[in-house]
Amino acid sequence: MTAIQLAIAGVGKIVYDQHAPAIAGNTDFKLVATASRNHSIDGVTAYKNMAEMLASGTAIDAISLCMPPQYRYEAAREAIRAGKHVFLEKPPGATLSEVESLRNLAAEQGLTLFASWHSRHAPAVQVVKRHLQHHAPRQVKVIWREDVRHWHPDQEWIWQPGGLGVFDPGINALSIVTEILPQAMFLKQAALEVPANRQTPIAARLAFTDALGTDVQADFDWRQTGEQTWDIIIETGSTHVHLKKGGHELWIDGKQSELPVEGEYPSLYQHFCQLIRKQASDVDVAPLRHVADAFMLGEHIVTDAFV
Repeated sequence: MTAIQLAIAGVGKIVYDQHAPAIAGNTDFKLVATASRNHSIDGVTAYKNMAEMLASGTAIDAISLCMPPQYRYEAAREAIRAGKHVFLEKPPGATLSEVESLRNLAAEQGLTLFASWHSRHAPAVQVVKRHLQHHAPRQVKVIWREDVRHWHPDQEWIWQPGGLGVFDPGINALSIVTEILPQAMFLKQAALEVPANRQTPIAARLAFTDALGTDVQADFDWRQTGEQTWDIIIETGSTHVHLKKGGHELWIDGKQSELPVEGEYPSLYQHFCQLIRKQASDVDVAPLRHVADAFMLGEHIVTDAFV
């Protein structure tokens, strides 16, 4: 079967670390172009922006959009109107309304739109989802703490409106929780710590429940140094479940589970290919909806300036 001619718009750390290796290892795709102001990929034709790339005449079937979320809507709209399938890095947009608009436009054009959530493709996620179908969760505790200086050095967009702040990593945890829980959860209370010199939070504490009264607590913090923490701990009526390392380790009742070897981004691109071949889309906004609820419902607490 002919390889899908793929371009990337917005070349940065996540592209070098994840997208480029995943694409190189997938024979269903051929990376033919990039569009980025400052960066490129060796051996791939580079353009300075989307308009230049689309006007070049380069044969492109699909585009992965990896620029900051504040700029993704216009780029996605431009790509879809040019007849290209679109892969959206997480989060899929700066607002829910933007993503809904793109969903409708892609449907009108008969094109694939994929809102990717890479953490859902961690190897423990589907194992835990199946476990919770037979062992109802009673309490869930999420601890997601990172060092922003390590993961986003000198990236000011994350502190601007639409950049999400600590929810940029926190939404990964929300994408896992919304995938594994048998019941849809909803926010009851939130506290967002916002540095005096920033516009988005550096930490957040969230309390959710669902129709069955499950207690779900989340603790997000971007100030942790040293070892990073990506844990989800679940108490059921009969088991203790602990996802570690963002879903790459799983312990049930103190015993480590064997997991399939699965890379998150290779799995994303496998799914993107399947969607294109089936002429389908996958646009789940549940994780982003919970972030929007946190900004709407949460108490904003001003903290010391962050530099």
